Amino acid sequence: MSPVAAVPAVTPDITQQAVGYPSLFLLVLIGALVPVVPTGALVSSAAVVAFHRAAPLSMLLVFVTASLAAFLGDVALYWLGRRGMKSKNGSRWLEAIRDRAPEDRLEQAQGKLADHGVAVLVLSRLVPAGRLPVMLACLVAKWPLRRFVRGNLPACLAWAATYQLIGVVGGSLFDRPWEGVLAAIVLTVLISVAPGLWRRLRGTATG
Repeated sequence: MSPVAAVPAVTPDITQQAVGYPSLFLLVLIGALVPVVPTGALVSSAAVVAFHRAAPLSMLLVFVTASLAAFLGDVALYWLGRRGMKSKNGSRWLEAIRDRAPEDRLEQAQGKLADHGVAVLVLSRLVPAGRLPVMLACLVAKWPLRRFVRGNLPACLAWAATYQLIGVVGGSLFDRPWEGVLAAIVLTVLISVAPGLWRRLRGTATG
């Protein structure tokens, strides 16, 4: 096959990557700042596509892109939260964190943070709805930004690796990428709602 004939086959894939990785980075970054974007599902879906390409470099790029975007988003949100704590009128970013961190979850996070320190911060990103209560507990405990950064880096790496693994599992179950993406999304949704359902069932049983 001539090089000219190979160009049409290569160009779409290059174009998809050029658009896909910046989009993944931007969406995960926004999801870290404004926790309404399903970032876990995004990472898992991107991992499915990379898995079906059978390209180790694509898998590595998904991991680096997702973990870096999550890390930068968390650090920016924490910095804005510290700024809000020091402001007399507070900050809309701090209020956004408080609105999504129920008092009971905040109290639990504060207790665990006092007992286990950075390890709780690492685990908080792996537990659905666990990131914001722990981040707020760090703010209340007046952790300096440097200490938060040290704990948040391994947390984001572990988070990206976990959701990428979910995507690989979903992708390996099906031959077509879109089926793997659907499976990965279903898995991430089940993981995210499972703790809430478990608490409701426990509350109903004890009530």
